[in-house]
Amino acid sequence: MIDPSAPLPKYMQLRAILLDMVEQDRLPVDAPVPSERELCRRFGVSRMTVRQAIDQLVAEERLRRVHGKGTYVARPKVQMPRELVSFTEDMIARGMRPACVDLDARTTTADARLAGYFGASPGVAVHVLERLRLADGEPMAVERSHIPVSLAPDLFERRPPEGPLFAVLESEFGIVMDAGEQTIEAGPADAREAGLLGIEPGGTVFHLRQRTFSRGVCAEVAFAIYRADRYRIHLGLESPRHTEP
Repeated sequence: MIDPSAPLPKYMQLRAILLDMVEQDRLPVDAPVPSERELCRRFGVSRMTVRQAIDQLVAEERLRRVHGKGTYVARPKVQMPRELVSFTEDMIARGMRPACVDLDARTTTADARLAGYFGASPGVAVHVLERLRLADGEPMAVERSHIPVSLAPDLFERRPPEGPLFAVLESEFGIVMDAGEQTIEAGPADAREAGLLGIEPGGTVFHLRQRTFSRGVCAEVAFAIYRADRYRIHLGLESPRHTEP
């Protein structure tokens, strides 16, 4: 209960109580938070105190407001990995259940832009694999991978439907991904992307371009759309100033 004599402000005490309810799963993910009136009655505080506590948890992204509906427990965001790991490996490491749905699998020729990412000439043959990536059954990203046919000639014959790509490249073709680079930009989702990801058209997403290398050779160029409401980017920063000895 709220202790009026405690040095901690009432709204911070209520914030701690609500956060404990979330972490103890008494308010599970996507569950509605009790109304302001109910919280006032239950904890003997004013509406201003309740609103301050809710505002704090919304700012911390532990709760989310839905216009016209109410306040709900937010799903925790997933941090973009900083290591070269597959989506499957990343989700398993986080204790989540990964899955994928194949959307497209074909072999075509690369235009000048795509060929440039590979350091090849336009018209080079590439496999194109587009997948919807899910975690615990929830859509997280749409990925479109491009693999040179010269590196994995019969990739689609050897890869089971919806099977892991990097694992097949390693086991069947000896391609071990050992380096990579990414470019990430924020932007709006188009109607198709939004439909696949289960978000509103125009909703914010992360547009990711990744080049992955094996023994110095670019073995994959991938373009992906990640849900910005489910991912966050965290970077370590270093000071440009050097401390004098």
